[in-house]
Amino acid sequence: MNATFQAMRGYTEHAVSIKNGRRAEYEIIARVTQGLRDTAIKAKSDFPSYAHALHDNQRLWTALVVDIVDKENPLPEDLKARIIYLAEFTRHHTKKILREKASVLPLLEINMAILRGLKTEGPSK
Repeated sequence: MNATFQAMRGYTEHAVSIKNGRRAEYEIIARVTQGLRDTAIKAKSDFPSYAHALHDNQRLWTALVVDIVDKENPLPEDLKARIIYLAEFTRHHTKKILREKASVLPLLEINMAILRGLKTEGPSK
């Protein structure tokens, strides 16, 4: 491989990885949701993987809250409040799931609703 080809290849790989805000959010939430769903199916036989996926989902919601409380975030205040509420619900519900006192279904439904909203609402960021 010559240096020019390597440079072009490196540039192309990075250019492809750059995405607009909404698409990147969608892909991250979709990946976390898929991991949660996949591990929930085998939670009885592989609880550590399931717990890790629940943790990833919790980290996702924490990151969403950190993002929306930023003064520069343009989302309407009522939407920010709803996201904070969902993050709190997710935190409490995750604790119940880890104690085997609740189903993962509400978390999956919330994430899917967020994905639908990202897919259909307005122009991309």
